[in-house]
Amino acid sequence: MRGWRAWLFAAMTVGLTAGAKAAENDARVVLVMTDGMRWQEIFRGADESLLTKERYYNGRSVDELKTKYLAATPDERRQKLMPFLWSTFIPQGQIYGDRDAGSEASVTNGFNFSYPGYNETLTGHGDSRIDSNDDKPNPNLTVLAWVAKQPGFQGKVAAFGAWHVIANVVNPEMCMACMVNAGYDPVAMSPMTREMKILNDVKANSPRGWEDEAYDAPVFESAMEYIRIKKPRVIFLSLGETDEWAHAGNYGEYLEASHRVDGYLKRMWETLQAMPEYKGKTTMIFMVDHGRGSAPEEWKSHGQKVPESKSIFMGFTGHGVPAVGVEKNVAPVTQSQAAATLAKYLGLDWDAAEKQAGKPIDAAVK
Repeated sequence: MRGWRAWLFAAMTVGLTAGAKAAENDARVVLVMTDGMRWQEIFRGADESLLTKERYYNGRSVDELKTKYLAATPDERRQKLMPFLWSTFIPQGQIYGDRDAGSEASVTNGFNFSYPGYNETLTGHGDSRIDSNDDKPNPNLTVLAWVAKQPGFQGKVAAFGAWHVIANVVNPEMCMACMVNAGYDPVAMSPMTREMKILNDVKANSPRGWEDEAYDAPVFESAMEYIRIKKPRVIFLSLGETDEWAHAGNYGEYLEASHRVDGYLKRMWETLQAMPEYKGKTTMIFMVDHGRGSAPEEWKSHGQKVPESKSIFMGFTGHGVPAVGVEKNVAPVTQSQAAATLAKYLGLDWDAAEKQAGKPIDAAVK
């Protein structure tokens, strides 16, 4: 046994005792990421300077969007844009990344774009080999694959992504015990339900706005149907429209996509709290793979040439999360801490298996 297979075997054997304890506590974690959403909209709400007809569909009026999302203060604007986040998620948990409040959250991989960001989130470290968004298998073991091998988690880890590359980020070859579905691929599930068949048909037959990325709605609904039937203990959901509309310079639809994400968080959280398998046992993490630049032009972009795009946000709520609200004047946190923090909510020690991983955010875990 040589190379990555030997390393994978060794990593999988770490933490079995902790895994047995995690199986006993019956904890669940949901990680939701929305690609490329800026911290500015999360904490300040809509940017009025960007909400113009030139930054919407072919000069279409933005009057309705102004009524829907603009207000006199940042607090009012952010509440309009993300009502669930600000009425429930944050008051019952905590969020990092409000630079106006002295809270810095950032990526460490140095690239500031998607694949490196997803890898850093799911492994706890950057990797110089991952320097593109090419749709190829991740050479690194993710925390999802590792958790799926721990007692009580076999067949209980699921990953869904709007972007097809998400499947290779998780890498089903390493995460053989995981459900992995991304892009336009149909969900393979047994038993197959009528609802999932319809969702597979919707993805297959809908217009494709982007070659390798489905719209968020059928991806979200597929994840929800899978949760209803299979009740996984760990769920990873990656949504993509916020990034796509921003790259297109369509600020109006970027806001609409952001608002829909908030609605998805609300529906998922309320659904889970109504299910005995999840009620009172579930932690939800909400974060992003990278940030973006500032108005008037760099908000459309990110990457090494846009240093500001290293800035992100990271939110936590639910079981095991102290109800702090917006973190203010605190030490910086990094994307590399997400994997170990996720594992800690499950009673597991990811850092024992992956020595390069960042440490858990201790203040985010009771």
